[in-house]
Amino acid sequence: MLKNKNDIRSVAFMLIISVSFYLLWNYGSTIPLWAYIPAYAGYMVMAVTVSVMAHNHNHVNMWKNNLMNIFQDNWLTVFYGFPVFAWIPTHNTNHHTHVNTKEDYTKTWRYSEKNNLLTLLTYPSVSTKFQMGVVWDYYKATYNVSKKKFWLNTLQFLVLVTWIAAFALLDWRKAIAYVIIPQQFSTFSVLIFNYLQHVHGDEEHEYNNSRNFTGKMVNFILLNNGIHLAHHKHPSQHWSELPEAHKAIESNIDPSLNEKSFWGYLFRTYIFSIFVPSLRSKSMRVARINSES
Repeated sequence: MLKNKNDIRSVAFMLIISVSFYLLWNYGSTIPLWAYIPAYAGYMVMAVTVSVMAHNHNHVNMWKNNLMNIFQDNWLTVFYGFPVFAWIPTHNTNHHTHVNTKEDYTKTWRYSEKNNLLTLLTYPSVSTKFQMGVVWDYYKATYNVSKKKFWLNTLQFLVLVTWIAAFALLDWRKAIAYVIIPQQFSTFSVLIFNYLQHVHGDEEHEYNNSRNFTGKMVNFILLNNGIHLAHHKHPSQHWSELPEAHKAIESNIDPSLNEKSFWGYLFRTYIFSIFVPSLRSKSMRVARINSES
């Protein structure tokens, strides 16, 4: 029933997430602290994977059967923390058309050309502010375009609200720990990824508008989401095909935008650079603007 057999990994992650939620909800309070901490940390890592699956599924639906795709939309919605149709107007339609340019709702340089810990951590709130109105307008507009689509989108809202409310009524403390915090972490993380993948690139350059993280472990967990430029060039390509697509264009990309270590980039750029100025990120966008003036 899967369109691509490689999505068996996505299904495996879905099972891990669902079982983890069940076990933590029912037995979390009885697990010794030494076991609880890694179990909860693993659950939060899987919350990040949910955001990547939401991204992938909106580009290439996982299932041949439409009912299964509707189920997938709603499963992702309850673990992602927001109706996943929101990706269509903000990401698929806008971001992929206007990659980090002025028209991009998610552009990284809206208020600052800097790339530091403050701009990194405030970006999700800034980006969300400029996306919410677009999502709402899109939702209302679908009523006149396709009643079926409108009601399927409404279903995502209803399922999400019901999910949160039901578990909050059962135990609001556990709902915060196992429902709300992971949801918020999921949506926050994917916005952080967007920032990291585009900040200080050159949005007008065909090959230097995106940063790539090529480490095998991070791409295993995140379903190749670290390989970003190839995704922008081939947005309808399945995530499993991105490593080969990246190899085909890698020589055209500035080496500074191909990072082997995700964590190495984070620590170097946002922690070590505080004490070693030479490690601070340099903007290709600003360099281009200065060279043109």
